[in-house]
Amino acid sequence: MDKFLKFLDKRKGSFLEDFFSLMNIQGYSKATEEAYRKDLCQFEEYLQEKGQSLETPKTICKKDIQKFSVLLYKSGLLRSTISRKLSAIRAFFLFLIKIKELEDNPAIGVFNPKQPIKHPRVLNVDYMFNLLGSFDNLAYNKNSVEGAIQYRNLALIELLYGSGLRISEALSLNVLDIDGISSYVRILGKGKRERMVPLTEVSIEALKEWLSVRHLLAKPEEQAYFVGNFGKRLSRRQAARIIDQVRVQANLSQHASPHMLRHSFATHLLEGGAHLRAVQELLGHARLSTTQRYTHVSLNKLIEVYDKSHPRVKQES
Repeated sequence: MDKFLKFLDKRKGSFLEDFFSLMNIQGYSKATEEAYRKDLCQFEEYLQEKGQSLETPKTICKKDIQKFSVLLYKSGLLRSTISRKLSAIRAFFLFLIKIKELEDNPAIGVFNPKQPIKHPRVLNVDYMFNLLGSFDNLAYNKNSVEGAIQYRNLALIELLYGSGLRISEALSLNVLDIDGISSYVRILGKGKRERMVPLTEVSIEALKEWLSVRHLLAKPEEQAYFVGNFGKRLSRRQAARIIDQVRVQANLSQHASPHMLRHSFATHLLEGGAHLRAVQELLGHARLSTTQRYTHVSLNKLIEVYDKSHPRVKQES
């Protein structure tokens, strides 16, 4: 509340800029802030074509938002993208009500498009062993930049798959966040929710190796744990490129991405008998329903085991 009161004293007058300033104060991720900025600017352009503006919010009604939603749908956007844009609009109008610029919220009753059921894309266990095993046959000098890059790549993949971190969580880590001794790491996830995530023994070893050569890549003042080839904090795009390069290095044809490593972490835990609630905690999901997306894969695995093991199934086949 104190932060909000301080914010009110420093308002600039532009509703949009004030909204983004408050998002920053409240600790929203940079990715979320950038996405909301893009979404609200798009809505502003739509409104201006009709002689309206987010800076004059009392002229905006529920039908304006609904028509914008229909326009987005007709443009062929993914339903998930439309939902995010509507979330940005809702957040903006809630902000206006909070600062007492509006009494009625025009976004109330504007619903997200119904989402199709999408199951996470998962890499099987053999794929992951082959991906990580591709580092075993590489010959490189530990004291070279090329060697440091390989140690970084291995540490990143081991951490993503071994602990199920979101790529944003892994890339936001600083050197002081991992001490090289603990068997866990403290993560600040979505909504600034903190959780403790265990590290596998293999991950710990890979992280130690990377830390020992990190100075060959990192600029002296850089605090980021994972850095790119030019010494600055690794970006999401660079991380995705790294995983694709390692996939090619391992001669694997199936595409892999940072988020697929997280999906695989969750699915392989459930297939191994982990409790759904425990996986929810490890992933940092606020709702159990989000974690339940992974159960369909485990169910397929159970059916496979059932088909191979149950005596009646064997008899009938």
